[in-house]
Amino acid sequence: MSEKKLLTSKPELNFWQIWNMCFGFLGIQFGFALQNSNVSRIFQTLGADYGNMAILWVAAPITGLIVQPIIGYLSDNTWNKFGRRRPYFLIGAIAASLSLFIMPNSPTLWMAAGMLWIMDASINISMEPFRAFVGDMLPKKQRATGYAMQSFFIGVGAVVASSLPWIMTNWFNVSNVASPGELPDSVKFAFYAGGIVFLLAVLWTVYSTKEYSPEQLKAFEQYQQQTATIEQSPRSTSAFFKGGIAWLLFGAVVTSIIAFNIERLDKNLFILSGGFIFFGICQLIAGLLIQKGKNQHGFAQVMIDLFAMPQTMKQLALVQFFSWFPFFAMWTYTTAAITAHHYASSDVTSKAYNEGADWVGVLFSTYNLTSIIAAICIPLIVKQFNLRIAHMINLFLGGAGFISFIFIKDPTFLVIAMIGVGFAWASILSIPYAILANALPADKMGLYMGIFNFFIVLPQILAASILGFLITKVFDNQPIYALVVGGVSMLIAGVLTLRVREPE
Repeated sequence: MSEKKLLTSKPELNFWQIWNMCFGFLGIQFGFALQNSNVSRIFQTLGADYGNMAILWVAAPITGLIVQPIIGYLSDNTWNKFGRRRPYFLIGAIAASLSLFIMPNSPTLWMAAGMLWIMDASINISMEPFRAFVGDMLPKKQRATGYAMQSFFIGVGAVVASSLPWIMTNWFNVSNVASPGELPDSVKFAFYAGGIVFLLAVLWTVYSTKEYSPEQLKAFEQYQQQTATIEQSPRSTSAFFKGGIAWLLFGAVVTSIIAFNIERLDKNLFILSGGFIFFGICQLIAGLLIQKGKNQHGFAQVMIDLFAMPQTMKQLALVQFFSWFPFFAMWTYTTAAITAHHYASSDVTSKAYNEGADWVGVLFSTYNLTSIIAAICIPLIVKQFNLRIAHMINLFLGGAGFISFIFIKDPTFLVIAMIGVGFAWASILSIPYAILANALPADKMGLYMGIFNFFIVLPQILAASILGFLITKVFDNQPIYALVVGGVSMLIAGVLTLRVREPE
């Protein structure tokens, strides 16, 4: 291939090149899976009250909300001898690996809480540039394959890492018991193994995959006439001030209503009203920066681009919002739902409850294992239809799976429902990013991928805020309805997919 060809046309990569560039995601998912499956155990061991667990669940997505757009903006504007995205892969991997070693040895609750924030921030530093990396490295027709490969590694990492404490106990005879206030060695060694895998997997991608320079990427876009453009004018200073004041006042009113009716409402609703206030403050800060002529300030740029999203991204944002709400509902309420609805027990000391709780672990493994298979099937479905229709089909499968939980009586057959959920999960982690990457300007790929994360975090915050209220006040303390609400939300996401304007 001639030098001119290399500089003007982004070449297709072979299977192993795509494998290498996505392999780091295996390590990233090891970190997330260990965090998600063990953080409650760590906090409870150190004396956390179970009633505060919702706040702990929200801490992680809020960290991503803050970190991802910052890292996206920085990686868009970085180029040194290590590359554009790879420096952030490496920095995040080193920090996350150290955090994974420290977290299970936290002596106090406050230290463990601090380590959770540090660990989640570190994982996000590595993860966000990986999303933009696929858009940088692959031509448009291979991006669905690239993101599906990431989904494959997410599934593998989730299955293995979530099982690591069990593997340590049953395969390597590591102790699964410990003194009060301490974690067993099985959990500690699982975190140590996760830290090593995280670093080595990311190092493999850093070593094996070389990046295109910003100049090459610009040449690719211009030569192939694929340059995406921002379709609307930047938001004015006055609009930021007006919007900021409106959201601030709205949040204050909602907070007052919750405070005066706290006995009839739920304290977690303060998370929602606090989010309104926070969004208002962010707009006011952006307005002040722009007024002072600091439009290129990183924070101002994030806020400006948030309101200037390409039309395809706005349409996908709604799809993502309704797609992620069900998963937070599932992660939070499946155990309570299955044990109460299918095993007729809410007594945590009963045999029926613990049998149901154990079966939930099997169901979670089922959807993660299914996502591995689905990640292999998704490129084939896309070829048969297109990105948009393939995503709609998978979301409908997931929505039907969630809703079927209330109708299936024999818990054994819930495995079938989880197969649908697994296809939706793999699709959510791949197809929206493939569509989005094709609609974004190359010089802002990282920033917009970070902003896109808002629409993953916001539904999780909303779910943490309102699901408790809905279950206790509307659905008569029947947590199975959290999964039904999630299923309806996913069906809505599937319908909204039809509105997405997929770039040619």
